[in-house]
Amino acid sequence: MQYRALSQPADAAPTPWSLRMAASALNRYFLSEGRWHYKDGLLFKSIYHLWPQTGDSRYWQSLAAYVDRYVDASGAIATYSLEEYNIDQINPGKLLFPLYRATGQERYRRAIWLLREQLRGQPRTREGGFWHKQIYPFQMWLDGIYMASPFYAEFAATFAEPAAFDDIAFQIIAIEKHTRDPRTGLLYHAWDESRQQRWADPVSGCSAHFWSRAIGWYLMALVDVLDHFPQEHAARQEFLAIFERTLSAVARVQDEATGLWWQVLDQGSRPGNYLEASGTGMVVYAIAKGVRNGYLDKSWLPIAARGFAGLLKHLVTVDSEGLVNLHSICSTAGLGGDPYRDGSFEYYVSEPIITNDLHGVGPFILAAVELESVPGV
Repeated sequence: MQYRALSQPADAAPTPWSLRMAASALNRYFLSEGRWHYKDGLLFKSIYHLWPQTGDSRYWQSLAAYVDRYVDASGAIATYSLEEYNIDQINPGKLLFPLYRATGQERYRRAIWLLREQLRGQPRTREGGFWHKQIYPFQMWLDGIYMASPFYAEFAATFAEPAAFDDIAFQIIAIEKHTRDPRTGLLYHAWDESRQQRWADPVSGCSAHFWSRAIGWYLMALVDVLDHFPQEHAARQEFLAIFERTLSAVARVQDEATGLWWQVLDQGSRPGNYLEASGTGMVVYAIAKGVRNGYLDKSWLPIAARGFAGLLKHLVTVDSEGLVNLHSICSTAGLGGDPYRDGSFEYYVSEPIITNDLHGVGPFILAAVELESVPGV
């Protein structure tokens, strides 16, 4: 799959950044090198948002081509293993819903139900929170709320499973309760119910730092879950309260000079820390969508606009072929595993920093789509 970057006459209106980045990302994306993976799902989720905005069938075709590479006629998903109970692998399943609605094809429905079966069997903490992966026992990560909860909510709305909304509410509320720092209001990356991991505080069970992308995942999850969550459900107001108080904490650590957010959010002046693109894009998306949907007052828009302007000024370049490049993206970050990731400040700033990684490109497109829908921004 390759698209040429968008070009335009000198006197034409500027092409929106959402379209420029999408064209650049698809130009660089090859289906043969892709995977049924949460990063690929993130990219094509952002591409899907362009299709109703533009009516350009290429976006729909690219989404369908990605999914159809993995979902066969029986609804099985190539390279996917339910038995791994890896919550990250739910994320590409969000792409199945629009395809099922548009085509009615049974294979898409079966693939959706396969992923729902994973959630039925996903190992849980004693109080009912999903483990992030089977290989990470008793651990809830902020990342996992984004990976599963919007899919779970759309499933519940599509297939009339109202009890699932209670479970979704529990996941979202429980992790905020366990990871929220009472002093700053920021959320730690993860929580270990067992307190056995070396990265976990022996009293709270929390990891040691506030990773920007982890909180970004959580904020995006909130605004996306609300798309499908019943208006009358009691937890909806709690979601909105969590959303605003978490954003308030994040806004307090926005870098004054650039409008961006740091890799480790509250330690901007510490040597080795850096201004990071994916977490910034996620926060911008969450704020802009929150304003558009009436979850936030319009006074929040300047914070989002400053963040996006910071991306354009400091972390975006356009090469000689017109391709848009996004820099300063953390390649990955996690906890535990082999080699062991100890959750220290030194760990978070030691992972490779990459240009055009999908972790950053997807949120950039999502943020751009949302901001471009607001007049005057």
